[in-house]
Amino acid sequence: MPIHIAITRSVRPGCEAAFQQELREFFQASFAHHSVLGATMILPPPGSREFGVIRTFTDQKARDEFYASELFKTWELKVKPLAEGDWTQRSLCGLEAWFRSPGAPPPRWKMALVTLVGVYPISLLIGFFLAPKLRHLPLALYLLIASALMVVSLTWIVMPQLARWFKPWLKP
Repeated sequence: MPIHIAITRSVRPGCEAAFQQELREFFQASFAHHSVLGATMILPPPGSREFGVIRTFTDQKARDEFYASELFKTWELKVKPLAEGDWTQRSLCGLEAWFRSPGAPPPRWKMALVTLVGVYPISLLIGFFLAPKLRHLPLALYLLIASALMVVSLTWIVMPQLARWFKPWLKP
């Protein structure tokens, strides 16, 4: 399953244009790496110098190989004088990863509608099949079990499939 990484990096004052150009060139070169499935640059809002990158890899091993590659190490050395401090990285999961795609993210109303298409039938199935069997439990425990089943079903089964099916429609 693809993994999605969010990276942020602060740039020295006056170096924003040079950093952005270097990042564009690095993106083009990085697509030659077989495990890179996509990359998106997020420009800083006014008053900030923090650039963002969303990068998609085939898996964790591919991510680790990419960040250990000469290509990445060379780029790091090249932009170090333009940046302040190190970059931060975190994995994306849940809703933020379900709708990950190159380019701009889908409109929120489309993400909400696709999520509803996933949540509604799962909640019906859980209510229909699970409610009669767990009715004797305290409400808080029943809701905990139902919520856990909903989250697991959506995260690993339903939403990845819906995101694939609706991908052409989700593009802004």
